[in-house]
Amino acid sequence: MIKEELWKEILRELELTVSKANFATWFQNTFIADQDEGKIIIGTPSAFIKEWLEDKYQKHILKCLRARSPEVRSIEFKIATFGTVQEKKAEPKSTEEQMDFRDIYTDRETNLNPKYTLDNFIVGIFNELAHASALSVIKNPGVLYNPLFIYGGVGLGKTHLMQAIGNKMKADYPDKKVYYVSAERFANELVAAIRNNETVFFKDKYRSFDVLIIDDIQFIASRGAATQEEIFHTFNSMHQANKQIIFSSDRPPKLIPNIEDRLRSRFEGGTIADIVEPDYETRLAILQSKTAPNQEYQPSLEILEYIASAVQSNIREMEGSLNSVIVRSKMKKRPLDLSEVKEILTKNEKPRKVLSAQQIIRKIAQFYDIQEKFLFEKTRRKEVVKPRQVAMYLLREDFNGSFPYIGQKFGGRDHTTAIHAYTKITNEIKRDDRLKEEIKTIRAQLYEEEKQ
Repeated sequence: MIKEELWKEILRELELTVSKANFATWFQNTFIADQDEGKIIIGTPSAFIKEWLEDKYQKHILKCLRARSPEVRSIEFKIATFGTVQEKKAEPKSTEEQMDFRDIYTDRETNLNPKYTLDNFIVGIFNELAHASALSVIKNPGVLYNPLFIYGGVGLGKTHLMQAIGNKMKADYPDKKVYYVSAERFANELVAAIRNNETVFFKDKYRSFDVLIIDDIQFIASRGAATQEEIFHTFNSMHQANKQIIFSSDRPPKLIPNIEDRLRSRFEGGTIADIVEPDYETRLAILQSKTAPNQEYQPSLEILEYIASAVQSNIREMEGSLNSVIVRSKMKKRPLDLSEVKEILTKNEKPRKVLSAQQIIRKIAQFYDIQEKFLFEKTRRKEVVKPRQVAMYLLREDFNGSFPYIGQKFGGRDHTTAIHAYTKITNEIKRDDRLKEEIKTIRAQLYEEEKQ
């Protein structure tokens, strides 16, 4: 496939995954400038867009390219215009823009981004346990809270806290080897080491660290046994040497499916701290912390309050909305009024996925690891009754199914059975944190899958 056709296909796919406003802002006038030996060079019209694409969309674009051209190993962004691949000389930047470049800088030795610090991590009721645990770990690494396991939903600040711990540890203990890695990268490095007969080097590398921070550990559930085996032995080696290990996940250890029990018990052997959704005051404080006092076109308090009230469950999404407002202000060279901000947020708002009954039922069966057909059978087995009642609850809550419909859906049961299941789960959620977490995770998987 020639590069022009290839990029058109990539853009068509990207257009389906981002808002129209974001697509027009970041992907307009981009193109494949060159392609050579597995590397694709993507031309961008400005340094600002180049850096933004590198920071926010690089992995997504590479994934799309590899789906069509498996030989692609890497991508690179360069400032270029159509018809030329000549790199432009970067224009002088304001102090504010130079801060953007620091934002994407990653330390090669620690793999940490210095922009994530404890000083700019906003603490509230929603994350105070995780923050307090982090401070204890920093004070006594390898002694208390080892491992530290932090979990919470998407976009609530887990990565910020993990990296801030690493940066603080490096500052307080300059002789210690601190390293941050995502579980996905850990797994990919292991596969490459096995392929290249370099597993000894891989083991030596990871067991040499004094502080190892692994983000999104739930990712290993989808990888082969070799990854879990290596995590297990790396953990044992470091723990026995009183070295600090820190994990993050989108769910607690007991709810991570398809991981070995011995690994789960290691995760639960230290301290587990959760991060939940922030309240309004905290969201507003986070937004205020993201706006520099001398920033040009700084959003007014009224606009920050509106964003804090409009975007409630995801800090990353909230910061993205703020960035969209700031970028649009720069383009218009004036502050935006509230009506313009409302319009931007409405355009950027991702429509809630419309689920089918079958999607909900299939996900329930997958989550509880039972065969889908069991949900429809008239059995009272405990391992089936609970998933069936949860499925009935979600069909009522998220699918808006009538009780007669739900009853008929599950083997022709009477509508009173569906009412009983719905009422039972509704009441149990209020007093059973585990059930509450399970339903939250199921919903996250149902609604997040479309973003992958």
